[in-house]
Amino acid sequence: MEDLIDALKPGDPLPSERELAERYGVARMTVRAEITRLAAEGMVERVQGRGTFVAEARVAQAATLSSFTEDMRARGLKAGSQVLGQETEPADELVAGRLGIAPGTAVVRVRRVRTADGEPMALEEAFLPAARFGALAAEDLEGASLFTVLEERFGVRFPAADQQVVAVEIVGEDANLLRVAPGRAGLKFHTILLDADEQPLAYAWSLFRGDRYEIRLRQERRL
Repeated sequence: MEDLIDALKPGDPLPSERELAERYGVARMTVRAEITRLAAEGMVERVQGRGTFVAEARVAQAATLSSFTEDMRARGLKAGSQVLGQETEPADELVAGRLGIAPGTAVVRVRRVRTADGEPMALEEAFLPAARFGALAAEDLEGASLFTVLEERFGVRFPAADQQVVAVEIVGEDANLLRVAPGRAGLKFHTILLDADEQPLAYAWSLFRGDRYEIRLRQERRL
């Protein structure tokens, strides 16, 4: 089955369960179980009333700290963005806590849809202290990398980041913006960029489509 999928293109339909059962000489229940496994691993996508199709390839998160633009470029995809909001506002308690500032302190909030080859991949919302990054509210971020703007325009360096990833359902307006059915799986990243002194520079959350993005880790056991 995996060899069959490799020979097809994303969006191509798979043969019916009956045809696959006949091809491989197995019961249809066996075929159905295998398709369920492939769907769980993101290799195929079931569409109610239409059949099973080869899924779009997933993009894996880089092991090093990199921007969305750098991630996409490394995989031969063109990164883009649609700015949904870019303004200065008071920090709520959550944002203030992540940035180590007092609630109500002015922050620049940037909200964007991030795209790969023109297709929505993630929603992104970043918060930065306005005292240092106030000019960011007027920057053209439509097709820009926020990392690059911070490094080149503001001269900051962030050698490390604290990051938490949780599995969520994509619902409401988020589902509309990402062009997925409500209830589809997503990965939500909470990231705090740190300077050389381990002080917060920025806080951001990113909601990625679970059918297009995955996390790959290399782990070593200490002996």
